[in-house]
Amino acid sequence: MDSTIIMINLFGAVALLLFGLAQIKDGVSRAFGARLRTGLATGTRGSLRSFLSGLVATVALQSSTATALMTASFVERDLIKPRMAQIVLLGANVGTAITAWIVATGIEWLSPLLILSGIVLYRSRSSTRQGGGAALIGIGLMLLSLHLLSLATEPMRASPALAAFIGLLDGALPVALLFSAALAFVSSSSLAVVVLILSLASAGLISAELVIVLVLGANLGGAIPPVVATMSGPASARRVTLGNLAVRTLGCLIALPLAGYGAEIIEMLPFGPSKLPVDAHLLFNLLLAALAWPFSRSLAALMTRLVPDQAEPDTAPKYLDAHELSTPVIALASATREVLGIGDLIERMLIRVSEAFERNDASKLAEITALEERVDRLQQAVKVYLSKLGREGLSDENARRSIVVIDYAINLEHMGDIIEKGLLEQVRKKIALGLRFSDDGHQELRKLFDLTIDNLHVAQTIFVTRDFNLARQMMEIKVEVRRMEKQSAERHLERLRDGRTDSLQTSSLHLDMLRDLKRINAHIVSVAHPIMDENGLLIESRVRTAVE
Repeated sequence: MDSTIIMINLFGAVALLLFGLAQIKDGVSRAFGARLRTGLATGTRGSLRSFLSGLVATVALQSSTATALMTASFVERDLIKPRMAQIVLLGANVGTAITAWIVATGIEWLSPLLILSGIVLYRSRSSTRQGGGAALIGIGLMLLSLHLLSLATEPMRASPALAAFIGLLDGALPVALLFSAALAFVSSSSLAVVVLILSLASAGLISAELVIVLVLGANLGGAIPPVVATMSGPASARRVTLGNLAVRTLGCLIALPLAGYGAEIIEMLPFGPSKLPVDAHLLFNLLLAALAWPFSRSLAALMTRLVPDQAEPDTAPKYLDAHELSTPVIALASATREVLGIGDLIERMLIRVSEAFERNDASKLAEITALEERVDRLQQAVKVYLSKLGREGLSDENARRSIVVIDYAINLEHMGDIIEKGLLEQVRKKIALGLRFSDDGHQELRKLFDLTIDNLHVAQTIFVTRDFNLARQMMEIKVEVRRMEKQSAERHLERLRDGRTDSLQTSSLHLDMLRDLKRINAHIVSVAHPIMDENGLLIESRVRTAVE
């Protein structure tokens, strides 16, 4: 019974740690996501800045996986060069190690204060403060989990079963490395595994050599989730995450035979033995960054050869199989997958227009018309496919889902029309006439472009999961977009009244782009309407009823 309670306490503490890390990531993304993405995308013009950008982003997000996925998406959009992306991830690895080192300095006593401060901030009306509050709560929970881990591992000293298991790992170091890598992969957090190793080491349960090997495994396993997440993505994104995995794998292969010597060297440093896991974690990533940095260009070139660009996919529907129409559930699932692909095409169109606007590069607009035609064809194919299901034999739930799928496909097609007939022409005009927006106006449109792309990501998730909380957040985002559009228009008019030449020249373009981005967001938000309607939270009219 005692061993059962100990394991429950241990797993509960680990679960709290993972939840705290997730809260930090979500809170920071909500409060500072746009700034972090902008900083990461613009902070890669030099090797040192790239390294520091990755480090800072990871310390802020508490997730090297999130940094890796952001970096991969920027490479896909040609915002970051492949070589710089590899250096960003070296910085991200060091950022995770620094976070673990700070956590191990004995600041658990701050946990109640951080949670209290976070709750106070979270109750405010500002979304930025709410995000900051969620991040503080996450940090507090993470520190609290460290205390609980310490309490949970203390009784393990007398456990013969654990002693036997650790003895097995001590005698088979490659197995220990793979075991630790598996834990990091399953939890999607090398930081969580290093903290667990720290708790076991502080309790005197594992040898110094085994500590080194387990830390190596945590580093290896932490590089796998980004690879899995980008497997279905474009080749440019996969090269980034695979390159990071290759660097860590090579580092582990070199360090594994030297683990015993490494433990002796680290123990000679002026640090406490209880901090060996975080010291080893930090030292390994610093050495790996120093060794891999000079070869970042060669690594990027190697990844390009190993992961060649794929041929353009066929424009015909991929998932609409007529044989599946006899089974409505499967047919609806196939149609859902096809519509998700349409959403990806819309995202690609938005990204291309955004890039052309940012860089004054008309070549980015070359494929917009072809993409829009493809969206039209696929949307029509989905409607025809689902119309063949008919009404007979369809349950009420499947009938409702069929309508939702068609409605979302139609909304995506409308977005494509707005991009092609509105944003495309406006950006073309800006480039052709050499117009320059004011710095404030440019930044306002840039933020609205980024928010629109982020909102489309959320809409795709809502379309698949039908998550009520996400749907409610999406409805709140609609108000935020309306507010941003109104404020931007008001500030633009103020600049016009001030007689600013750049604002006068781009006045109609600025207002037209604001209007079109707002319209696109309105179509994006519509994905939440069926879910809110089912829960009785959608009103038919925004017009206030007069009181008699």
